[in-house]
Amino acid sequence: MNPLSDRIRPDSLEDIVGQQHLLNKQAPLYNIIASGNIPNMIFYGPSGCGKTTLANIIAAKSDRKLYKLNATTASISDIKAIIDDCNLFTAPNGVLLYLDEIQYFNKRQQQSLLEFIENGKITLIASTTENPYFYIYNAILSRCTIFEFKPVAPSDVKKAIIRAVEKVREYLSVNIQLSDESLDYLSVACGGDVRKAINSIELLSVIAQNNNAPLTLDQVKQCTQKSSMRYDRDGDVHYDILSAFQKSIRGSDENAALYYLARLIEANDLPSICRRLLVIASEDIGLAYPNAAVIVKSCIDSAMMLGFPEARIPLAQAVILLATAPKSNSAICAIDAALDDVRTGKGTEIPKTLRDTHYSGSKKLSNGLDYKYPHNFKNNYIPQQYLPDDIKNAVYYKYGDNKFERSTEEYWRKIKNEN
Repeated sequence: MNPLSDRIRPDSLEDIVGQQHLLNKQAPLYNIIASGNIPNMIFYGPSGCGKTTLANIIAAKSDRKLYKLNATTASISDIKAIIDDCNLFTAPNGVLLYLDEIQYFNKRQQQSLLEFIENGKITLIASTTENPYFYIYNAILSRCTIFEFKPVAPSDVKKAIIRAVEKVREYLSVNIQLSDESLDYLSVACGGDVRKAINSIELLSVIAQNNNAPLTLDQVKQCTQKSSMRYDRDGDVHYDILSAFQKSIRGSDENAALYYLARLIEANDLPSICRRLLVIASEDIGLAYPNAAVIVKSCIDSAMMLGFPEARIPLAQAVILLATAPKSNSAICAIDAALDDVRTGKGTEIPKTLRDTHYSGSKKLSNGLDYKYPHNFKNNYIPQQYLPDDIKNAVYYKYGDNKFERSTEEYWRKIKNEN
């Protein structure tokens, strides 16, 4: 028997919860569906947000023969069978192909569809949980319109749960009784994934069948696959959270930074947290507070030794320190400017005064003859050329506008002006 989520799948746009940015009556997608003139489309969004449901509704409104493939199991032979059907009288108006998880198709499999998408024999509706600009080839992208789906809000998930409970009572004759507290918990715990919420209802229906008493919140919690946030270490959400985490620290918003830290902690992703904090300490705080790198390394060492849940404490300490510290990006700007010159072939000839002299014959090559040892001079400084001739006036490092770098700049301006 099919899962409950499939059996009670909405068959009209009005029954779909969420996605009002796509399905309100003024939205382009709503009007496209209403017109019946269906273009090639890619639905991009998290699991359980209505992509497959909407594709089924569109197919039902279309006068084209419907095929469904899942890219995790489909092969080239499956595509060829559909292509062969395009040339038969059984599909005079062409076919509508719903291709789920298109990101799992390789380049050759995706390219096999191109000719038939181009000539209109196949109308493609593809869905993906991954960023299409990373996983779908440009030739397909250029022929499709991308619509982004969002996680379903708890208030909308609640509507779907109530509908599922009604369907369970109707189809299975099981009287599920859920308190408002349990409904609220389920609505949030599924993390915007309606399918997960309905799967929980299906499991709870088994308990309710053997117990006429109202379900307790504890029973609901035990039967709920908690995922109040989306997270995939190899997917977009992983990088989106890390990006928001770093940008919040860079923007000196310690509260936002702690929130994103909490999401990473809930995902048990200690390595990503530690790596990103080490980067931030030098990239965004840098020379404005050089000791930040030392303190953050100490906090990370403590976190790695402690493990969760205690690791959350030194991690929070590091995040608050970095978010509230003065900021400077002078280090990353300096090294990136230098790397740019290296990568464009500048400065290949090292000045002779700086070349190695620890071998016989170096003097015959005039290497190191005019080098001045700075420690032999006042303030351990003597002007001389260190950069190659073609970039001898290059300036990579620019002092940041913060107390530490301003004092360093003042010191060296004073020293260099004396020489």
